[in-house]
Amino acid sequence: MATTAQWVAGARLRTLPIAIAPVLIGTAAALDVSTEFHPARALLALAVALLLQIGVNYSNDYSDGIRGTDDVRVGPLRLTGSKLAKAEHVRNAAFACFGAAALAGVTLLWLSGTWWLLLVGVAAVFAAWGYTGGKKPYGYRGLGEVFVFLFFGPVATLGTTYTQVLQISWPALLGALGTGLIATALLMANNVRDIPTDKEVGKLTLAVRLGDARARASYPVMLGVAVLLPLLLLPTRPWALLVLLCLPLCIAPCRTMLRNHEPAGLIPVLKATGIINLVYAALFAAALVIGALARQA
Repeated sequence: MATTAQWVAGARLRTLPIAIAPVLIGTAAALDVSTEFHPARALLALAVALLLQIGVNYSNDYSDGIRGTDDVRVGPLRLTGSKLAKAEHVRNAAFACFGAAALAGVTLLWLSGTWWLLLVGVAAVFAAWGYTGGKKPYGYRGLGEVFVFLFFGPVATLGTTYTQVLQISWPALLGALGTGLIATALLMANNVRDIPTDKEVGKLTLAVRLGDARARASYPVMLGVAVLLPLLLLPTRPWALLVLLCLPLCIAPCRTMLRNHEPAGLIPVLKATGIINLVYAALFAAALVIGALARQA
């Protein structure tokens, strides 16, 4: 019987920054084009993102556990693989999170009058389950990074902006691409760590397909592009230079990815990447809000 602390550990809270970051950027992008602020909508968007992320973490725990993928692993606690919780209980926890996310999402669509986005919400739930769940999980075919980029980048960021101001903007798009790349870098670091065990069970993640060296090299490339993207805003939003302040945070995890070939040695990279994503989002959001206030003065 898993304890409360073990259930919390199974939720993998260190991954939550990739859910918070796009909502933060999306809300700031909304404030960049409108003086109206809708805190209830922003909070509902955040609830949807967090609940989906926790749900996908439990879903991965369940699906990988019943397939035997987690029988031997290096990394955070897995409830199913370690036999600390019954598989069906972990699956039910995932479904409960998806249900709560759907409720928050429907409320958000009702407040914003954007019912057509219901299709996007349904796609997000199916993507969350289909990563490792079902008969043909796309995470086992090297498509996990593609879906993470899309749903933790453009979908979450632009969805947040649109449900607040019913439009999207160039800053919102650049922020979406940047935070999506950082989320993808986090998944790549996780999958590089798991290359040996994933190969054994036939889990062909993008890291497995690329090979150890190229998968590691992709990590600093994704972080670098993400940090440099906001510079495209400089002609109209000079405060975008603030985002460069997160560059020093990228040095240590990039060095670890390129030099440390012990699977356990990559675990700190996951935490560091989550922090980078939050700092990146905060700096990007601050740049947009400061610029908006300056234009109104």
